[in-house]
Amino acid sequence: MTLPEEVETYRDRKWRRDPELRVEDVYEAERFVEDVGFCSALTDSRRPGPSLYVAVCGRRDAHSPRNVQKDPESSLAWTLKDEVMRRGRCFYGKVLRGQATFISHKLLPAFNSLFGCSRTAETKVLSKDAQRILKVLRSEWEMGTRDLREASGIADRAQFDRAVTQLQHCLKVIPSEVLYEPTFTYIWSIPEARFQEQLKQTMTKDHALRAIAHAYLLGAGMTLRGELARVTGLKSPDAGLGNWALVDEGIADRLGPGIYRLAKGLEH
Repeated sequence: MTLPEEVETYRDRKWRRDPELRVEDVYEAERFVEDVGFCSALTDSRRPGPSLYVAVCGRRDAHSPRNVQKDPESSLAWTLKDEVMRRGRCFYGKVLRGQATFISHKLLPAFNSLFGCSRTAETKVLSKDAQRILKVLRSEWEMGTRDLREASGIADRAQFDRAVTQLQHCLKVIPSEVLYEPTFTYIWSIPEARFQEQLKQTMTKDHALRAIAHAYLLGAGMTLRGELARVTGLKSPDAGLGNWALVDEGIADRLGPGIYRLAKGLEH
């Protein structure tokens, strides 16, 4: 099933897929994240959902070129990604399907409820390598990649990267800075350094699913079967629970199996 043109036009506005609405600086990038609630950082139009890169391009059919280093849109999206991460007004990390993700302050408690894990569950959920890295960062608070590898005793780079990716997915570690000189490296930190209040907030699973489904539908206008699950990495039954909560509240209409649309219409 394809989306009606009026829905695509609605997404053009909400997801900044319009040349007149495209994101051009870090302040617009932060407002974009706050408006959509969460988005991918650098995915193009071949993946569903809002994306900072697509918003920088300002068009529906934005495709990443093979040589991104020489592409002005890719360069701007990468620069803005670094600036937003550095300023710390939005959560940044590899949360959704292992992709670089931005999350607004408002939605962070919901994502933490669904993807995070408590300190008591860390030994069961996190790998041994991830636990070693986390122990070091909780002691030091901030550390570059090379120093963190040495301090955690993980010599193999791929092994270290897998552990850091798991920690980001569980919202346990964030990159707080990136340096390109003298060599490329990330500075890693724990999210409590920037988002302590948001991470303290508790939210039930049902409320978290509803909050994420609501944020996505507000930006999408209409969702097709399996779309929310594909964008977020949620299990299909959980995504369905979030959408059904919107139907129960009169926020969404169910048009068919897995198909939901804003009940009050697509206002511009």
